[in-house]
Amino acid sequence: MKAQSEKPVIDVQNVCFRYGEQEVLHSINLQVYQGDFVVLVGPNGGGKTTLLRLILGLLKPGFGKIRVLGRSPRRASPQLGYVPQSLQFDPEFPANVLDIVLMGRVERSLFGPYKKTDRQVALECLQQVGLQDLAKRPFAALSGGQRQRILIAQALACEPELLLLDEPNANLDAVGTQTVYELLRQLNQKLTIVLVSHNLNTVESYASHVVCVNHTAEMHCLDDMRQDAKEEDWTRLRHGASCPLNSVSETLPYCSNCVRNNPCPASRAFLYK
Repeated sequence: MKAQSEKPVIDVQNVCFRYGEQEVLHSINLQVYQGDFVVLVGPNGGGKTTLLRLILGLLKPGFGKIRVLGRSPRRASPQLGYVPQSLQFDPEFPANVLDIVLMGRVERSLFGPYKKTDRQVALECLQQVGLQDLAKRPFAALSGGQRQRILIAQALACEPELLLLDEPNANLDAVGTQTVYELLRQLNQKLTIVLVSHNLNTVESYASHVVCVNHTAEMHCLDDMRQDAKEEDWTRLRHGASCPLNSVSETLPYCSNCVRNNPCPASRAFLYK
């Protein structure tokens, strides 16, 4: 439970957003605090990535207010690190790993070339993701998992207070996914993290909170639920009547050995091992 005096680092109040005539998000209220590890889950088209883009300031809400680090998202953007699903690049373009990471320093070097300090920060970020030995290697020559870690290093290069990621394990195998999330667990010791995921099972053990997004949104505190669970090897996620994911869905944390086909209609409690 957060102290009453503690202000959220992300504060979303009554936000609605539409593309044309289609409302994608309706009356979203969400508070994220320093040190949280928040996962946005929900069905395709439910608004997860749209909500992330609103927090980043890439979109503006049609109604309501968003404050990030006490400011508008656009004013807070220099303190936000963003990791997209993938980086669109020409494989023939001769960019090495250090070049890609230095792109995260662009806003700090608008009036001239990269400085010695920029290169030092970029190298330190490569060290944080465990790929400092690949600084001179062509980015196109890396594996998918290595590229994703380089994109995280690029986001860290702006020295952010918040790290936001959109499906960081997209197109990664099981080993690459585990490597990325173990890295995020370490970074969460210093950074607040918000990420989009289609698979809560993958990220559940790393997250402090999950936000169910399906045009509306509801936050669940996984840390509290772990403490409430009667068995140490089970996690309980209760979906109340207001939860947008209160029906059987692949986005809910089911597995083949649990209650996928027989959810409890009274408590909306779903258990998974």
